[in-house]
Amino acid sequence: MKPTALITGASGGIGYEFAHLFAKAGYNLIIVARSELKLQQLKSELDGHSVTIIAKDLSRPGAAKELYHQVRDHGKTVEVLVNNAGFGLNGPFEDLPLKDQQNMLQVNVQALTELTHYFLPDMKESPLYDIPKGILNVASIAAFQPGPRMAVYYASKAYVLSFSEALVEELKDTDLTVSTLCPGPTSTNFFKNAKAEHTKLVNRTMTAKQVANAGFLGFIKGKRVVVPGTMNLSLSYTTKFVPRSLAAKLAHYMDS
Repeated sequence: MKPTALITGASGGIGYEFAHLFAKAGYNLIIVARSELKLQQLKSELDGHSVTIIAKDLSRPGAAKELYHQVRDHGKTVEVLVNNAGFGLNGPFEDLPLKDQQNMLQVNVQALTELTHYFLPDMKESPLYDIPKGILNVASIAAFQPGPRMAVYYASKAYVLSFSEALVEELKDTDLTVSTLCPGPTSTNFFKNAKAEHTKLVNRTMTAKQVANAGFLGFIKGKRVVVPGTMNLSLSYTTKFVPRSLAAKLAHYMDS
């Protein structure tokens, strides 16, 4: 019996790379994204592996519960939950449409929390042993500081990191791992979708493959927090020792 990994936001970027990594490691896959066409394309690339497609828009309230029940209806259980789906918005808080920001919170925070709540009991009861099991949440180096012009996005990633680290302690006596991947700027559609192509951040991006590799290896090794890239790791440490007001000013500068 093979373990199963469910990956949200699997149609592109980091999630797409995660799908290839978990498949190569011998996991059956459940891949989730809004675009069924892109999921079908990914499945065709993973020919020879067991791949279940579920097209789902996680910005819609109730979608996480629907996803859980669809997985159960397929007769499947999940050993690894990869909460990768998420997006950002760039601009002054008061100028960004409130509905768009609410949708962002629904995906980045609410759906992630709900999926974790639904799938966690099943993971704990999985009869499979001696394999990496648990939760891999994708946050960002944004989790370590306030972010003017991306205030809600930065705050949502701070939630993901805090939530995940708390679960590490709660689950320390189980065989489950909870890892948080905190990448810096990554070559995906993130900046285009966030309307942040003009920012200084895009000048120091890593590839999605590099980021996914770091996150996958960190999860397999049971690491609590994974920050890919020397510069990003340095930044995550630096923000612990500078006043948060200064950290906010530096984030504002990088966004200009």
